[in-house]
Amino acid sequence: VKIVEVGPRDGLQNEPSILPPQTKISLIQKLIKAGCTNIETASFVSPKWVPAMANAKDVVMGLHKWRCQQGSDTDTETECEIDTTTNSESQSKTQLHLEDVVFSVLTPNERGMLDALSCGDGAVNEVAIFAAASETFSYKNLGCDIDTSMTRFTNVVDLAKEHNIPIRGYVSCVLGCPYEGHINTSNVAKVSEQLAQLGCHEISLGDTIGVGTPHQTIRMLNEVQRAIDIEMIAVHFHDTYGQALANIYAALGEGVQTIDSAVGGLGGCPYAKGASGNVATEDVVYMLNGMDIDCGIDLHELIHASEYILNELGKESNSKCGKALAAKLKDKASSTSTAADGKICA
Repeated sequence: VKIVEVGPRDGLQNEPSILPPQTKISLIQKLIKAGCTNIETASFVSPKWVPAMANAKDVVMGLHKWRCQQGSDTDTETECEIDTTTNSESQSKTQLHLEDVVFSVLTPNERGMLDALSCGDGAVNEVAIFAAASETFSYKNLGCDIDTSMTRFTNVVDLAKEHNIPIRGYVSCVLGCPYEGHINTSNVAKVSEQLAQLGCHEISLGDTIGVGTPHQTIRMLNEVQRAIDIEMIAVHFHDTYGQALANIYAALGEGVQTIDSAVGGLGGCPYAKGASGNVATEDVVYMLNGMDIDCGIDLHELIHASEYILNELGKESNSKCGKALAAKLKDKASSTSTAADGKICA
């Protein structure tokens, strides 16, 4: 299973404070150390509408400079050893090469795409465009109806193809809309097909307000599979009603192999009031480990990355697994320290 880590973009876009570029870069570096190979790093949108993404260019260029510097070294700094098991007595190491990490950015319009390209050759490995299965949400989010949004994406797609950059598509409100309520599965399938026809290699289906249930998820996926191949489908669940993990489990059963998630369960949508954060990457990895499904991510290193960004934001984790394992690691460290001081009774 491939995990697309959306925390640095989707997770931070709704934060009231604007984090410095280096803080975002440090988060992404820690995520890479944990084994994340697909990371959504920034969004090239107007800072007027999404202030938290105002320094997108600095983040993307900073990451590109760092990766180029690492790649020019003659030692092994471009490789990371990742422990992908939860059993410390049976650790399995894999090699992660920086050049294999995909840095993705959101480019909703031609201006955003041009800004992304200006970061330099190789700085952006994938671009994403986003549509909606709800006409009202499309107007609120993009300022136009669904069909018009597809027309506007043409210039973005043409530029991406010209520079040989893969394109990812998002569909918002696939299981419910904050304005329209119920969304027909046929709408989701139609928009997914339109994005595929534009040239998107992957379509991420987003439960933007987190209202979906496993049964609804299966019904929606069955409809979308009639329009596009299951291999193209990713799922993107918010956890507003505590259904995200159950929905992911249902999607896995339907053959989905790509999951979007955010470290620490960060996120929300500025145009969907009440939407809580994305499903936490820690919770997803823990569940996958328990199912003997490999996602290539070291859970303990992921916890460290989560603690770092949550401390910077002054927030508590939305991840149940993250809280439990962080407490366990602290207890272990405390016990080791006490034992070293000779204060534990035999």
